[in-house]
Amino acid sequence: MKAFKHPYFAALLWVWIGLMNPHRLGWGFAYSMPFAMMAVGVLVISMFANPKDVRWPSSGPVRVFILFAVWMGLTTAFAIHREESTYMFLNVIKVMVVTLGVAAVVRTREEILGLVSVIALSLAFYGAKGGWFTLVTGGAFRVWGPPSTVIEGNNELAVGLIITIPLLYYMVLQADKLLVFPWLEKIGVKWLKRSIFVLMLLCAISAIGSHSRGALLAMVAMATMLWWRSKSKLAVGLVVLLLSPALIFFMPDEWSSRMGTIQTYEADQSAMGRINAWTMAINIANNRIFGAGFTTDSALIYQMYAPNPSELLVAHSIYFQVLGAHGYIGLFLYLLFWFLTYLTAGRLTKVARGRPDLEWVGQLGAMIKVSIVGFAVGGAFLSLAFWDMPFYFMVLLVATENWVKRNRAEEAAPGLAQPVVSNSMGRLEASR
Repeated sequence: MKAFKHPYFAALLWVWIGLMNPHRLGWGFAYSMPFAMMAVGVLVISMFANPKDVRWPSSGPVRVFILFAVWMGLTTAFAIHREESTYMFLNVIKVMVVTLGVAAVVRTREEILGLVSVIALSLAFYGAKGGWFTLVTGGAFRVWGPPSTVIEGNNELAVGLIITIPLLYYMVLQADKLLVFPWLEKIGVKWLKRSIFVLMLLCAISAIGSHSRGALLAMVAMATMLWWRSKSKLAVGLVVLLLSPALIFFMPDEWSSRMGTIQTYEADQSAMGRINAWTMAINIANNRIFGAGFTTDSALIYQMYAPNPSELLVAHSIYFQVLGAHGYIGLFLYLLFWFLTYLTAGRLTKVARGRPDLEWVGQLGAMIKVSIVGFAVGGAFLSLAFWDMPFYFMVLLVATENWVKRNRAEEAAPGLAQPVVSNSMGRLEASR
């Protein structure tokens, strides 16, 4: 019932179901029940019933996000396979609209941390499972995600887990603020931190156990950025140097052979298939200003634009996925969205310097920057351009930046600040 009374809880329900897909772990009628659509319904009803809890966000990333959605509507109207593209467009636009809805109901520090926790733990559940499975089997088998989901594939799950690790680390940094439930208070900060560190390690092991080459590159990119930004470069460097060989030597020869194809991609059929799909995307964009629409992996389109029309493959790259589907303008808007999101994270790290009271703001900005880098590298080899999990980085950053702006306004004019009252959620709101 809380979800009907407070849109924030309805938003968390949607995020949890959308990312973890708990019903895919069941069987029978529950497996195919539209729980996500039910969560959307609850969120919409709650937002209309409690308009005082809704504040539509306005920022650079949000405006480009909306503009990108409008452009995709245009490209769908001119798609080669219009019917199939329209079906996919409706699914994507649903996710984007609900993402904006989530951004409209997250306002306080406690709510931001709660959203971080739900996002991270929803994926860390599969990291714990996959990591333990990899340890027990010696890495002989690949780790797969929940069936019939965006992260079902081993590569997709691995990248998802990699970009989750910085969020888990942020939870470690904010562990004392997580002790809001009685059962967590009994655990204590020390053991809570240790538990989250174990989750981080299992997520990393699971990503390695997925045998994903893209995830390995994403891990290297993120580790490099963490080392570069760390105040304790020597300590972080030693940990990486000690753990990396241990994890790699633990994996079987099959894993080493697969990772070795990164350097010899010309001899790898999968890699050459991706290059064929990427070349086709470029040819489509050169010929069609609106791209081909969401459906590009068809025999007709491959006959028209691919160097090797007999080898059909999806884009396997967020960049070429957007380029082939929505043209150069679509790719520009997509990249601009992520560029502005990254800049927002950078502003948060800057505004927090020398401000102990804003330390949590700077830490969040820094960790999301690391996650964005991981997604930018890992996503270069996967068709995850419209997965909602990375979009929540924007939600977290915009909500945090708006919190900082309100905080600064109150500091600048304390006498004009409205009195605040605490509602049943513990949220501080300006009284009307």
